[in-house]
Amino acid sequence: MADSLTESRDAASDHGIPREPAGEFGSEDTNTASLRLNLLGSLRAFRGGLPLALGPLKQRLVLAVLLTRPNTPVSVEELTDAVWPDDPPRTARKNLQAYVSTLRRVLDPDDLDRLHHGPGGYVLRLTTEECDTLHFEELARRGDTEVRAGAPSHAARTYRQALDLWRHDPFSDLAPRAEVLRAAVERRHARRLAVYEAWAEAQLEIGDPGPVADTVDEMVSRHPLRERLRAAQLTALHQVGRRTEALAAYDDCRQRLSRELGLEPGAALHSAYRSLLDAMAPPRPRGAASRARLLPPDLADFTGRAGELDFVSAQLGSEGGPPVLVTGAVGVGKTAFAVHVAHRLAERYPDGVVATRLCAEDGSTRPWASVLAELARSVGCTERLPADREEAATVWRSWLSGRRILLLLDDASDADALTPLLPPSGTAAALVTSRGRLPCLESAHRVELPPLSTEEGLGLLGGIIGRARLSAERAAAERIVAAAGHLPFALRAAGNRLSVLRHMPLGQYADRLEHPAEALDELASGGIGVRTRLVRAWSRLPAPARGSLRALAALPDVSFTLPAAAQCLGVAGRDAQRSLEELIDVGVLQPPSLPEVSAHTAATPEAMRYELPWLTLLFAREQAAPRGERC
Repeated sequence: MADSLTESRDAASDHGIPREPAGEFGSEDTNTASLRLNLLGSLRAFRGGLPLALGPLKQRLVLAVLLTRPNTPVSVEELTDAVWPDDPPRTARKNLQAYVSTLRRVLDPDDLDRLHHGPGGYVLRLTTEECDTLHFEELARRGDTEVRAGAPSHAARTYRQALDLWRHDPFSDLAPRAEVLRAAVERRHARRLAVYEAWAEAQLEIGDPGPVADTVDEMVSRHPLRERLRAAQLTALHQVGRRTEALAAYDDCRQRLSRELGLEPGAALHSAYRSLLDAMAPPRPRGAASRARLLPPDLADFTGRAGELDFVSAQLGSEGGPPVLVTGAVGVGKTAFAVHVAHRLAERYPDGVVATRLCAEDGSTRPWASVLAELARSVGCTERLPADREEAATVWRSWLSGRRILLLLDDASDADALTPLLPPSGTAAALVTSRGRLPCLESAHRVELPPLSTEEGLGLLGGIIGRARLSAERAAAERIVAAAGHLPFALRAAGNRLSVLRHMPLGQYADRLEHPAEALDELASGGIGVRTRLVRAWSRLPAPARGSLRALAALPDVSFTLPAAAQCLGVAGRDAQRSLEELIDVGVLQPPSLPEVSAHTAATPEAMRYELPWLTLLFAREQAAPRGERC
């Protein structure tokens, strides 16, 4: 694929960024002992600059799968599935051994142990100089380090060198033949996107938006809903004077987000848009008040949460208090609640109300330095923020001191990334949302958002599909609320779908939702729905938590006791309790409910009942299939 990133190498060189050689990665190396492997395109290998014959298709597939995880064991089963996805022959294992034996001699006849079999499977050992994807990752990590060190010019150069290694889609000749390769290609594209965004931001920071404006359209065409990318696009077009195009880009993104995700632009994109509008607006009279108010729009049909709203409003209304932490399950409406609170309290904070996301769209934690710089720009802080984390936090808190500013810090993944952003005790305040419970954030006021009550769920659903339609089939509507797990996000997906399917009786739709194999497919609107949200949440879970959920997928119901969990997990009671507590910490599992006790009985761990959200249980069953078995 000759895309605009490749085509822009000459322009990049004009900006002082060195270009890679025009040939394949490492193909011009004259060291007869050197090995080079190219994955970013058709799979090719070189030794001493000369191409190597990699053999027939199945042998190349084996090598490609090994290269998806260099220096890491790849199981025989995974290799077999890739080479023979439908019906492996009885001789599959022997054939694999023959392919591996040949590859050993082809890749490095002087070091046959380079490709060896050990615990867990086959391992192909490579250095960063021997494989273009490993070289790409090394450059990307170096660029990240330079960003954290406050050297955006060096970072931009390093990121550009990484991006210039791309010439085609990874495994372009083999990916259609194996699911594991298709998944690897998706991961590579996601990584390339993140590096491109980091490069674009570094370019903008050093005041050189031209290369970004010239290349960003190709990336946007691939990832039109990526808000970080769109913010870079908007800023670059704005800075090179193409403001009409910048406005059109923002409007396109806003409409897509609304149509496909039911969302409004986030704080970073909205901040870029406001900067564009401010630059196009006439000068304000001298002395005019300036106040940052960068929040996503409030939901017009926000429903329920009266008690939680009053509690949070009281905590944020008093000076000197600790941050307020809002937690809850996936889809329970933490962000919508926090945005509603921020709008409600905006007048209390005349110096600014600003929201930002602490995690990127792919679930990775954004660097604290990037988030802090964004917050500083949003509220008008012109202080130079040092590269050192503690020093930057000190400068930030000093600037916030005495100002009435509310920070909405959305989707915090851990307290460590959050700490430098929090304001000091005083007039500024922070409202934080997180799926996990962040036990290290000791001083926070905590609010756990439960699912909506049945009446609240009916109110939300009726506001979308119409009160008369809901009243005509109230019993069926209650079934829909229950099948959606009483979760606002799922209910909005159901309501939007029913608004399109106006001919469908609510009872028929409830039947679909109550069928475990159909529910997640039905809770979708515009191609995006609950399953997409659950996939993102699943990818962010630690591996042990995912393993526990796969095991718990065998549970017959959402409510269960510790002995039932221990049976599914296959461990003793105390180990099972620890596994459940880990799920509670990451926000997947509800804390156990205490049984009724009397003077003659005491609450024991075995008698407590845990509850796993219904939609999460359905998704875990999908992830466990076909291995999962019912207890």
